[in-house]
Amino acid sequence: MSPLTPAQRRYAVAIQYFLHFGVMGIFLPYFNLYCHEIGLSGSQIGILGGVRTAATVVFPLLWGLLADRYNLRRPLYILCTLAAAVIWAGFLGTLRFAPMAVLMGFYGLFYAPLISFLEAFAMEVLGAEKKRYGALRAWGTIGFIILALGLGPLMDPGSGKLVLVLILAGSACQALCALALPPVVRVPGSVKGDAWQDYCNVPVAGFLTAAFLMLVSHGAYYNFFSIHLAALGYSGAFIGAAWALAAGGEMVVMFLSARLFQYFRLDRILLFSFGVAALRWIILAEVVHPAVLLASQLLHMVTYGTFHMASILFIDGVSSGNNKTVGQALNNALTYGLGLMVGFFGSGILYQQAGPRVLFWASAGVALAAALIFGVTQARPRGRGCGLTK
Repeated sequence: MSPLTPAQRRYAVAIQYFLHFGVMGIFLPYFNLYCHEIGLSGSQIGILGGVRTAATVVFPLLWGLLADRYNLRRPLYILCTLAAAVIWAGFLGTLRFAPMAVLMGFYGLFYAPLISFLEAFAMEVLGAEKKRYGALRAWGTIGFIILALGLGPLMDPGSGKLVLVLILAGSACQALCALALPPVVRVPGSVKGDAWQDYCNVPVAGFLTAAFLMLVSHGAYYNFFSIHLAALGYSGAFIGAAWALAAGGEMVVMFLSARLFQYFRLDRILLFSFGVAALRWIILAEVVHPAVLLASQLLHMVTYGTFHMASILFIDGVSSGNNKTVGQALNNALTYGLGLMVGFFGSGILYQQAGPRVLFWASAGVALAAALIFGVTQARPRGRGCGLTK
């Protein structure tokens, strides 16, 4: 078989982004609505979200170390997509909280490393054009928009099980298309034993701490935004449109990523993203008008779009040699893993006890704390020796 061309390699990664985030476009807006429909409490919904992300605290790092040390990123990615699809099928057979929590834990085990592996694939196939990452990643946003917007009008009362079926179908397609991914190009030399030293300095530790808090603040949004809108009386079509509008703004800024990173430094983009996140959560706490709620969704282009792109490039820039998967896994573990886990558990409890207004104000405070920590730590000189290695 002849080697894949650069365009074919990027196309294979773009398909994975489309399917991965297309499935997310079903899960994020509608799975919690399904859980609410079958009678789960706010705390139970928060626990399910937390269980799903708890696996991403540790397992991405283990999968990433295994992938980088033994050059197994592609076969492990294929294995994990297939296993995640098979485990998800179990949700079709139960409506009880306890079995759902167990299934979610096993699902998270294999789902956890997918995005960090995929980001490493993207950095590799882009080569010297890494500032164009956003244009490649935007295919994930397109998938999210199509599924989130298309499913909204179908979400009548009692139709929640359709969510499970469509997630299963999308996950199976992702596993099948993963076979087309290119093999990893190995950098001469082995993974060094002091790989953690890349992340053992004040600026990187400060970034990871701030990014963790950024995702903690997003826990309320991912867990309860749809439920909040439904409680305000908005329809499934409105909820789907709100999520799609957020993804649309994200897509625009991603297609403009090359120009964005040409004119603005990564640290300034990240600091701006933290500040806008605080503003966004305050709007959700205080506003119920449909036009303002929809307009606030456009802030997603900053709170997710610019933040995510800058984060991936930041970590890739500090990761050396063959440690690229480990670097993205560490970032994913501390943010979309630990950060969202804390955010999901915390938001479930706070929503149950204090309601959405207090919940979103608390999220704004967390985002402001992230901005403060990031601003202070980036002003200090970089150095090694934070105690993670001998």
